[in-house]
Amino acid sequence: MALKVVMLLALSSFFLITTRVSSWGEELFVKDITQKAPPPPIKASESSPPAPATEASPPPPPIYKPVPVPPPAKKLPPPSPPLKALPPPPPVYKPVPPLPVKKPPVPLPPPPPVRAPAPPSPMKPPPRNTKECFPLCAVRCKLHSRKNVCLRACVTCCDRCKCVPPGQYGNREKCGKCYATMTTRGGRLKCP
Repeated sequence: MALKVVMLLALSSFFLITTRVSSWGEELFVKDITQKAPPPPIKASESSPPAPATEASPPPPPIYKPVPVPPPAKKLPPPSPPLKALPPPPPVYKPVPPLPVKKPPVPLPPPPPVRAPAPPSPMKPPPRNTKECFPLCAVRCKLHSRKNVCLRACVTCCDRCKCVPPGQYGNREKCGKCYATMTTRGGRLKCP
């Protein structure tokens, strides 16, 4: 962009200088033509009779330039009558929404009765040793992130309490206080 500006500036300077030089040359040429040397004065010779005095020639009549006549003035249209102010628009009324009707609160249903934990199903006898606890604990620890730790704790709890709760999580109360309250040496719940 800067290069274009510089080129444009240089080109315009060149044209300005050449135009000025060419017009100066024409002025000199015109000046030379118009300033011809006056003819040499005629020397009155002694042999010729003196020229009679001529009356002074009247000065040439002045040259009048025609004065440009301005064009006739345009006629302006007649002034329009003053405008009357418009009346204000009628007010717009928005409909008022009806007030909400408060409904009486709906009574909550009574909470379901709390049921006591069901004893272990009579169909399955409680596990008697660790071999019988292992398949039940494998189901219980199926989704645990540390399966080996879970299996070891579950088998220990199963061996002591003779019960493993159903499902993969929760339901500890179904095996009674022994399974639900057994803790580690650090005080945490031991059984998964």
